[in-house]
Amino acid sequence: MNASLRFTVLLLTLSFGVGLQLNYIDDYEEEPEEESVPADSKYGSLWPLPQKVQMSEISFKLTSSSFKIVDSKWSSAGPSCSLLKDAYRRYYEYMFGSSKRQQLNKSRKAGPSELTELQVWITSPDSECDGYPSVTSDESYELSVDQPYAVLRAPKVWGALRGLETFSQLLFEDDYGAKSINATQISDFPRFAHRGILLDTSRHYLPIKVILANLETMAMNKINVFHWHIVDDQSFPYLSRTFPQLSQQGAYHPYTHVYTPADVKMVIEFARLRGIRVIPEFDTPGHTQSWGKGQKDLLTPCYSGASPSGTFGPVNPILNTTYDFMSQFFKEISTVFPDAYVHLGGDEVDFTCWKSNPDIQKFMAQQGFGKDFSKLESFYIQRLLNIVTSTKKGYMIWQEVFDNGVKLNPDTVVHVWIGSGSNDEMGRVTAAGYTTILSAPWYLDYISYAQDWQKYYKVEPLNFNGTDEQKKLVVGGEACLWGEYVDGTNLTPRLWPRASAVAERLWSAKDVTDINDAFNRLSVHRCRMVERGIPAEPLFSSFCPREYKGV
Repeated sequence: MNASLRFTVLLLTLSFGVGLQLNYIDDYEEEPEEESVPADSKYGSLWPLPQKVQMSEISFKLTSSSFKIVDSKWSSAGPSCSLLKDAYRRYYEYMFGSSKRQQLNKSRKAGPSELTELQVWITSPDSECDGYPSVTSDESYELSVDQPYAVLRAPKVWGALRGLETFSQLLFEDDYGAKSINATQISDFPRFAHRGILLDTSRHYLPIKVILANLETMAMNKINVFHWHIVDDQSFPYLSRTFPQLSQQGAYHPYTHVYTPADVKMVIEFARLRGIRVIPEFDTPGHTQSWGKGQKDLLTPCYSGASPSGTFGPVNPILNTTYDFMSQFFKEISTVFPDAYVHLGGDEVDFTCWKSNPDIQKFMAQQGFGKDFSKLESFYIQRLLNIVTSTKKGYMIWQEVFDNGVKLNPDTVVHVWIGSGSNDEMGRVTAAGYTTILSAPWYLDYISYAQDWQKYYKVEPLNFNGTDEQKKLVVGGEACLWGEYVDGTNLTPRLWPRASAVAERLWSAKDVTDINDAFNRLSVHRCRMVERGIPAEPLFSSFCPREYKGV
C-alpha cells in the first residue's frame, strides 16, 4: 500500500471513531522505532525496574521442598493476615508451579549455597492488612537476598506485595529447571502514587474471569488502580440494587451481561488482595443513552422543529427528578465501592439535543445563560458534584469539566486525556492547584504495526512548563483501553505487554530510559507473564521457554 493510500485509510478509520477513544495524539508524535539488540540485562528481568538495585554474582539455590515464605517474628502482621497468606501461596506457586509442596525431609540439611526462607517483616504497628489501598498507601519496601535467609521489609502490606513480585522476578532457571537467585539488595518505592489501567465494560461486556486475569496481571506489573469504566451509551451492565431496571433495560442482556452485587464485591476484594484500588466511572451528562432505557424522563427529549423527534440526548439538567435520582444512585455507589474516589466523567457533551428542546431554551433564558450551553452543563455538573460530595466521596473528572470553568472542590482529580495540547493542559490544571493524572499519550486502543510499546515508554509525564510545586500535583497516569474493538477474546494480548511500558514509566526513576535495556528486560518479563498463563503478545520475533498453551 503506498503512503498516500495508507494515509487515506488512516483518515477513514479515524472518522468512524466515536466516543472517548478519539484522542488526538499531536503532542506525542510518532518517533522512528528503535531497533533493539537482544542481550541479557544486568538487571535480569526486573520489571518495573526498582529505584535501587545491587546484584552480585553469588547465587543461591532454591528448591520447592525446602523453600518457604514466612512472617518475620518481628512483623506486625501475624498469621491472621489473610492478605499476606494468600500472597505467600500465590508467589510460591509462581516460583515453583502448582505442584504440591513436597514434605520437608527432616534429616536433610540445606546446603551452604541454598536459600530456604524469605522472611516478610511489616515494620509499622498498623500493617493495614484488613484495609483498602488508597492514593496515600505506602508501597515502599526493602529486599535483602543473602544467607542465611532473605528478608523483605515493608512499612505496610502494600509494599510487601510489591516486594514479593520483585523477589519472584529475581529467580532464574538453568537448563535442567533448577532455580537459583543472586545475592541482591533492593530499595524500592513508586515514583507516582496513581498507576492505572482503564477497562471499558460497556462497549463490550467483559466476563468476570477476564477482569480478574487482568487484575492479576496488573499486580505483576505493579499497577495499583483499576479504573472501571463500567457503563456508557452502549450498555449498562452494573446491576443496581436501588434501580435494578437500569441493567434490566440497559444491559445487552439482563442476566448474562450484568455485574451483580456479588460480582462487584468479588472484583473489589480480588483487587484489594493485590493492592489495587477499584475506581468506578459513571459518566454523565453525556454517554448516558443506556441509562435512559431503564429510567424514565432522565434523558432530554430531542426535538425536530416543534415536535419531539423520538430520540434522546444527554441527561435532562432542568428537572428536579434528575437530581433526586442521582442522589439515590450515587448514595448506593458510595456504599458499594470503598475507594475514596469515584470518576464522574463529564466529557464530550453534545449540545445539539439541548439546543432543540423548547423547555431547555426557556430554562436557559430564566437562568440568564443566553445561548451558552456550557453554562447549562456547568449548572448540572455543579449540582452533581455537590451530591457526590455529600456522600463523603472525592471525585475524578475528565478535563472538559475543568476547561468549562465548573467550580471544583480543592481535592478534585482532573484527568487529562485529549492528546492535542495536553502538555499545555497539564500546565493549566496544575497552575490552578488541582491534582492531575495523565492518559493522553497512553490510549492503548490505538494499535499499529511494530513495537508501539516504545512510544508509550518514552513519554515523560512531567514534560510540561510548570514549577516544582505544580509537578508535585501530578499523582500519576493511566493507560486506557477503550472497548469498541475489544472484548474477552482479544483484550489481554492487546493490553499486555504494551501496558507494561506505562507501568515502568510510572513506577521507576525518571532517568530509567534505556530502550535497549528495557527491551531485554521486557522480553523476559513478557515470557514470565505467558508462563503464568497470561496471553501477553510478543514484542518482536522471539520464543518463550514455556509458550502459551491456549485455552
